[in-house]
Amino acid sequence: MTAVTDAAVAERVRTLVNAMAPNPQATTDDGQRLIEDLGFDSLRLMELTVVLERAFDLPRYKPEQLVGVRRVGEVIGLISGSLAEGGRS
Repeated sequence: MTAVTDAAVAERVRTLVNAMAPNPQATTDDGQRLIEDLGFDSLRLMELTVVLERAFDLPRYKPEQLVGVRRVGEVIGLISGSLAEGGRS
């Protein structure tokens, strides 16, 4: 991916995360924590995963791929990595 594409993906992820956040922020930055700062609970995190998979036309993530994803920047990294790989098996 190019820098422009990476920036567009990152901005789209931030927009979707903030739109679905129980506690949306005026601006969403990569260091914000999904649970503590944005108010996600386990159900909302599952919903967010489905929305991101569909928005970026990705196959379903396995739970072990999502362990440790706690911040907005880590979500961006996960999506960007999946897109760079051309999806997952």
